[in-house]
Amino acid sequence: MINWKSGAVGTIMAALGSTHASAETPHDPDKQASFQLASVTTSLRPVARPVPKIGQEVVQVAASNDPFALWLSGFRGRALEQGISVGTLDAAFANVTIDPDVVRLDRNQSEFSKTIWQYLDSAVSTSRVKNGRAALAKHATALSQIEAQYGVEKEVVTAIWGLESSFGAFRGSNNTIRSLATLAHDTRRSEFFEAELVAALQILESGDVSARGMKGSWAGAMGHTQFMPSSYHRYAVDFTGDGKRDIWSDDPRDALASTAAYLAGFGWTKGQPWGVEVLLPKGFDYAQARRDLTRSPSDWAAAGVMDVSGKPVPDHGAASILLPAGAQGAAFMIFDNFAVLEKYNTADAYVIGVGYLADRIAGGPAIAADWPRGDRALTFSERKELQRRLTGAGFDTQKIDGRVGPLTINAVRSYQTANGLVPDGYASPRLLERLR
Repeated sequence: MINWKSGAVGTIMAALGSTHASAETPHDPDKQASFQLASVTTSLRPVARPVPKIGQEVVQVAASNDPFALWLSGFRGRALEQGISVGTLDAAFANVTIDPDVVRLDRNQSEFSKTIWQYLDSAVSTSRVKNGRAALAKHATALSQIEAQYGVEKEVVTAIWGLESSFGAFRGSNNTIRSLATLAHDTRRSEFFEAELVAALQILESGDVSARGMKGSWAGAMGHTQFMPSSYHRYAVDFTGDGKRDIWSDDPRDALASTAAYLAGFGWTKGQPWGVEVLLPKGFDYAQARRDLTRSPSDWAAAGVMDVSGKPVPDHGAASILLPAGAQGAAFMIFDNFAVLEKYNTADAYVIGVGYLADRIAGGPAIAADWPRGDRALTFSERKELQRRLTGAGFDTQKIDGRVGPLTINAVRSYQTANGLVPDGYASPRLLERLR
């Protein structure tokens, strides 16, 4: 829907995951990295000059010598070629100027980091669980109908709603057209955001919402569950039957149904958990805890991997073992639905947050294992240093981008194996210190 992200978790993730402003989930594009976000500190602040309305002559726009106005005049032609009407363009861009705050947020969204346990402490707090249960009860009829129609558990839909907008309380107040135009004008991800801007204009053409009513996060994610415009076109539904796919209003039903439709579109399996917390046996081979190694729960049980009560995990399908904080933290047996949630936001922290919150809303227990709370998250510069030092030591991370994804985790694991360490793939401050 999701292409990147924002909202309640967008706020958390921007200061995180992930996540969250969020941008590439149905939403936000940079949340698709590691849940530990990183960033550049440069802030672009263009000169604030009046920008002519898009309906004025190009020569007048060019005469202003304003880079944003010049870009806007060029975009107008490209939008017209893609079928956007003059009336929609004029209405959407009336008095629109560049938003320096959006540029600043895009540049700095990754400068903060949180550990997985810090993120979960906030994302699945006691108050959020309580509010989630209240939201589920309030909208029980609609959510049950949505579950029956799309085959996605109501608790999962409610959890996404909770992380994206705190159950509708924080849907974002940014003018979506202005935010997307600002990001499309910027050079960092201009192609992506120009496509999203055109998609947003197409939504206006459809009449589902007015330009004034199209509000969302700084990165263009909209509504209760923070859809990016392109995801809206693919998955938004008119659940209420009023002729509009309205994800923005106080009535959340279209947004909740659209979220279920999104997950169903990516193959959600009803009745299958996202993951189950497990206990690993003494002597467990941590090299087996990787996403590309899957076994049936019965095979994992034969190897001594049990649920926290000491019983075999039911056979929900092929599963892998995930160690988000290494050997000293909680372990999870994760299933195909974990990968479906990743389509909403690729950050492991976000996926675990959604799944864990859904479980807690449904009355499930808290995570039993402790976390290595004495650790801190690596900063962006430290993550890049870790990648450089691993690569220099012969354990190629493929990229030096400050994002601890599967390639970096595999490099960490290879380094650990070669040096007689527990090969859990955990990129910790201790590991970086050892590499130094």
